[in-house]
Amino acid sequence: MSHSMDSEPGDDGLKSTVLVEDVAPVEIAPGILRRPLPRTAHAAGWLIDFGPGTEWPEVDHHATEERYFVISGEIIDGGDRHGPGSYVVFAPGSSHRPRSETGGRMLGVTVFSSGS
Repeated sequence: MSHSMDSEPGDDGLKSTVLVEDVAPVEIAPGILRRPLPRTAHAAGWLIDFGPGTEWPEVDHHATEERYFVISGEIIDGGDRHGPGSYVVFAPGSSHRPRSETGGRMLGVTVFSSGS
């Protein structure tokens, strides 16, 4: 299987592929790293690693839908604990401030409004 390192759609505009660990992380706050993943006009992907004892630096307000899947560790969101395999969906207009006591990794997608 070949892997493109492009973060934009492929030459045909239909597919993008990256090796997640090859995407340079951006530090959101001490101990929280975000890797932006390929996006289209319809949605953007991202991977976030929370170190133990970290919390998102501010309340995250959602103008559009957002979803995440917990890959490892535990994410605490709104008092609920989400372990590996948890899939969490936030509707437009919602907000949250995730944190982790033990550390965790989530894979998420922000779904844009039609045509955004």
